[in-house]
Amino acid sequence: MTPPPGPVHLRQVRTGNLQALLTALLDGPASRAELAQRIGLTKATIANLVEPLLRQRILAEDDLVNSGRGRPSRPLRFSDEAPVAVGAEINVRHLAVLVQRLDGSTAAEARVDLDNRRRTADDLIDRLAELIRATLAESGREALGIGLAVPGIVHQDTVVHAPNVPALTGIRIGDRLAAALATPTVLVDNEANLAALAHVWPRRLAGDDFVYVSGDVGIGAGIILDGTLFRGGSGFAGELGHVVIERAGRPCTCGSQGCVEQYAGLQAILTAAGEPNLDALCESLRTGNTHTRSAVNCAGSALGVALASLVNLCDVGTIILGGSYPPFFDDLAPGVRAELITGILAAPKRPITLAASPLGSAAVVRGAAALVTRQCCLTPELLLAPDPSTVAYEI
Repeated sequence: MTPPPGPVHLRQVRTGNLQALLTALLDGPASRAELAQRIGLTKATIANLVEPLLRQRILAEDDLVNSGRGRPSRPLRFSDEAPVAVGAEINVRHLAVLVQRLDGSTAAEARVDLDNRRRTADDLIDRLAELIRATLAESGREALGIGLAVPGIVHQDTVVHAPNVPALTGIRIGDRLAAALATPTVLVDNEANLAALAHVWPRRLAGDDFVYVSGDVGIGAGIILDGTLFRGGSGFAGELGHVVIERAGRPCTCGSQGCVEQYAGLQAILTAAGEPNLDALCESLRTGNTHTRSAVNCAGSALGVALASLVNLCDVGTIILGGSYPPFFDDLAPGVRAELITGILAAPKRPITLAASPLGSAAVVRGAAALVTRQCCLTPELLLAPDPSTVAYEI
């Protein structure tokens, strides 16, 4: 039996119109008339949608602008006073937090360099909660929600495998962080997935089909197909670091041998180059140290072998190198490209774009915050809930 049209149908139409309005404003400020034209709605409908967003300070109006034709208009934009999203990251070598406005701009950010490989879960949670509180307080805004990026596989809100930060394995880190902050929920996902999300929301930075490669101690991949994150049947897609490139090769923390991260992960590169950290590696490359250049070129070749297989499977045309890779991309890329040319089937007919992430080291926390901003723009009821305490909260 088909349900009769009624309030539910009208709510669905209004929700769709609000989605269109909010996503249109991601392209920049616009007048009511311009928004009506962009979205294909009447000016009266736009006015009806905008008013509650202005009252709740989700949107703001700029001063009158005279474009030279027609009446002067007041461009609408996302308000600087609106609640914000918090993106947090637990990395092998650092903790990071970024407070993001609805338009994707940054309100505050912080990073603390820490070796987290042997820390307990309680210690990690306490330190991260403290960093979140301090960074949110610096922004002076209330939080819409929190997104958390972790260096491991997440399944049904549980970190099922985090070989480089073993304290995370087997725990519901989002629930425990939410409890520490006395907040309703924390959204959790793999760090490479979220870095890839940062390249499609709030703006497309790399097209509709690409692979984002997060290079750190471990190596992860976020695979975007037709503008959507590909997770696989169980949500485990993207474990590029554990593609075996040498069957009887170096032992890996995952229990296998010859995984690509043992040759192209940051720690492997530093060890081969004889350098203590990323800054020293980059300085050595800058001065032309031949031993360091050779170590980086070998790492690029190892990474290229794994990426060629991924391209053959997924048929993507763009590869974005992120994490620790962008600072020495120019030295790493030749080795990668050489293997892509020889390893990709029909390579002359399948040109591959290889580029460094334009977001640099902030891609992961930006993606973690985008979990929240994207959810709010696509589910506008979260911004216009009758009870503001169900949306924004202090930490």
